[in-house]
Amino acid sequence: MADFKDILNNLNQKIEAADPTKMKGVSAVYQFDLSGDNGGIFHVTVEDGKPTVVESEHDSPNITITMAADDFNDMLEGKLNATSAFMAGKLKVKGDMSLAMKLQSLLS
Repeated sequence: MADFKDILNNLNQKIEAADPTKMKGVSAVYQFDLSGDNGGIFHVTVEDGKPTVVESEHDSPNITITMAADDFNDMLEGKLNATSAFMAGKLKVKGDMSLAMKLQSLLS
């Protein structure tokens, strides 16, 4: 199992490898609230399509995604589909759902 720092490292690697055109024109704050032993709170600030991971809570995120840390890591590793996780209740979204769809295209 990955700890919180490993999860953030996996996320940063995924972001660096992603096609930047998938988030072009997006400016938003995504907050992640990961539960469980390896959980924590962090946010990703996207400025005109360029994401930056910050290991802290944000005062006013555009969207908050809540899920178990292990499920989030499985999603990053391609073992869990975000849509399936959402439909199964493993992933909860509060805020702008269209931003969640854009994030899925970045992480897939």
